[in-house]
Amino acid sequence: MEKEIKHIGLRVSPEVHEKLRYIARYEGRTINGQAHYLILQCIRAFEKEHGPIPAGGEE
Repeated sequence: MEKEIKHIGLRVSPEVHEKLRYIARYEGRTINGQAHYLILQCIRAFEKEHGPIPAGGEE
């Protein structure tokens, strides 16, 4: 069974877009791949400090 994929629309300034694109290319990723990587890093850091996020994200 395939996992459902969620789409996120993200609005950024042209400057942020260009800088993210530069970093993504440097890291060998697409912009989407870089954003996904950064989100996962944020989740790992949060869980390291606060413990696992409960299933469903509810407190």
